[in-house]
Amino acid sequence: MVLSHVIGVRFPLAVPVQNILANFMIKVGIIGGSGLDNPDILVNAKDIEVQTPYGKPSSLLKTGKIGNAEVVLLSRHGREHTIPPSQVNFRANIQALKEIGCTHILATTAVGSLKAEIKRGDMVILDQFIDFTRHRFSSFYESFPPHAPVHASMPDPFSKYLRALLIDSCRELRLSFHKQGTVITIEGPRFSTRAESRLFRAWGADVVNMSVAPETALANEAGIPYAAIAMSTDYDSWKEEEEPVTWQSVLEIFEKNAENVTSVLVRTIEKIATPLTLKDKIRTVPNWPRPGVMFRDITTLLKDPEGFADIIKLLQQRYSSEKLDLIVGIESRGFIIGAALAHLLGIGFVPIRKKGKLPAETVAEEYALEYGTDKIEIHKDAVQPGQRVLLVDDLIATGGTAQAACNLLLKLGAEIAECCFVIDLPKLGGRARLKNSGQKTFCVLEFEGD
Repeated sequence: MVLSHVIGVRFPLAVPVQNILANFMIKVGIIGGSGLDNPDILVNAKDIEVQTPYGKPSSLLKTGKIGNAEVVLLSRHGREHTIPPSQVNFRANIQALKEIGCTHILATTAVGSLKAEIKRGDMVILDQFIDFTRHRFSSFYESFPPHAPVHASMPDPFSKYLRALLIDSCRELRLSFHKQGTVITIEGPRFSTRAESRLFRAWGADVVNMSVAPETALANEAGIPYAAIAMSTDYDSWKEEEEPVTWQSVLEIFEKNAENVTSVLVRTIEKIATPLTLKDKIRTVPNWPRPGVMFRDITTLLKDPEGFADIIKLLQQRYSSEKLDLIVGIESRGFIIGAALAHLLGIGFVPIRKKGKLPAETVAEEYALEYGTDKIEIHKDAVQPGQRVLLVDDLIATGGTAQAACNLLLKLGAEIAECCFVIDLPKLGGRARLKNSGQKTFCVLEFEGD
């Protein structure tokens, strides 16, 4: 097994992959040590001391920027690696990152490989964990309010969105990596016996470490999306032809590959910050189509090849693991976003159009406008009962058209997985309207005003 050494970084009940940004305040927490304690990777680095209800975190928090993103570094075992695995105050670490405003957590850890195909120096983007620890606080809750127990659901403890970004970064950097892996966390600080190592293999674990549990569980409980990149440094104790694992051998492999881990993190953080760049590519046209309106013009984003690619790729990463049958786009700019996304996801695209634009038999839905009414239509055979669909448009304002589109899909018996928009104008209340009708929504960018 391997002592978790490098990097890492959620309260009550895990949130789904969040709106990528509440008012664009993106702040990425990284728990770790070697390489990432170096302030050279941050612009305007400074130390901040934080006290939490659970005590002090393992180290001072080092804040700064990587690209457009605010970043917070925290050393899991202290900056001089003085804190043994079972003495790490995991609750204080996660709570400190939550209190300072972290919206995402990226963790790294050194691990021992339990599979021959996971070689020394390989990266593993973890997707499951087994908690084999016994002496650690694994929840923020030591008691429940009367008749209000909190039991965090955790079938998929690592953020699918962040994992997709890490996988993309590893692929772009041409590193040797594995897209998924189950880690078993042991108490430490000792390494495994051969019998334990063989047991972990029999249980289906891919790698073993001393730190991901309960860190992952606490991040989920705190509601902060969390993903971890693991570096394989040894073969634990199961491979008898190999020298038994030692801390010196772990450190040697890790130091050789620390630059790769840092490169993956920096590139992933740049991807997380993509919405900050995208917002700058959208033109605001004042007093159009009538005085007092600030029109958010997405055509400037669409004509920018990098911006257009970024927005579609971001949505692809969010929905690649969803079981979707169709993308449904609302006329007219929803066609552009929806069709491109459907192509990348390998599924079909269905248009919802204004009255009189579709040639075959249709189903219609009328909805109110500021003055009068309007009507949208969908082909009657476009969606089959029970099909799982994603509704897409470029912008949600008052939500009238989007609500009508949802009503159309429900008439046809569709299951609406989510309503997805590039831009949200929250003051106009459309997103809240959809939520009140029972629909889940996702918006990439948010603009104040109308």
